[in-house]
Amino acid sequence: MFVAGAIDKRGRMYKLLAKQATLVECGALEDQADAERWICARVAASGIEIDQAAVRRLAEHVGPDVKRLRGDLDRLFLYAMGQPRISVDDVREILGPEALKDDWAMTNAIEAGHGGEAVRQLALMLDAGAPPEKILGQLGWLVRTKFPAVAPADLGAAVAALFRTDLDLKRSAGEPRILLERLVVELCARKPNRSVRL
Repeated sequence: MFVAGAIDKRGRMYKLLAKQATLVECGALEDQADAERWICARVAASGIEIDQAAVRRLAEHVGPDVKRLRGDLDRLFLYAMGQPRISVDDVREILGPEALKDDWAMTNAIEAGHGGEAVRQLALMLDAGAPPEKILGQLGWLVRTKFPAVAPADLGAAVAALFRTDLDLKRSAGEPRILLERLVVELCARKPNRSVRL
């Protein structure tokens, strides 16, 4: 078996392979429209019908990530087992009230100084089941890699807040959600140098 990401079809190697082997091209999904077509094909192959609104909602939630699409669609098949048709309500039920779309949205909001959005994204991460330790790791990465360039004067205070939160989480000194919210608000309050591009 030979696997290649991109191969020049004009090249000698490709021409030799085309003559001697069975080629299977696995295209990638590029956008939401591709994701919608992929969902429709997979659902049709399973013998179930699906509302177009349900297809659109699932594709909006996941985007062109085949691995996540497959996982969410498998959960949807289990949830709707025995039903002749999958509705948008079925999709909403497996996705939850609002889905987390970007694992780095919280850190991006902190970098931009948008405290409200950062806290909202933190809540989405926690509601989606992200462990507090993982979130703290992201915040640690942000402080270590971004703060020296964008907020050097506040680096010491940011590191101290990070360590304090880490200790509080390890000692169970409070509700993890509250401890992380406090840290996010403190990091957003830092005064980054807006002339430096993140």
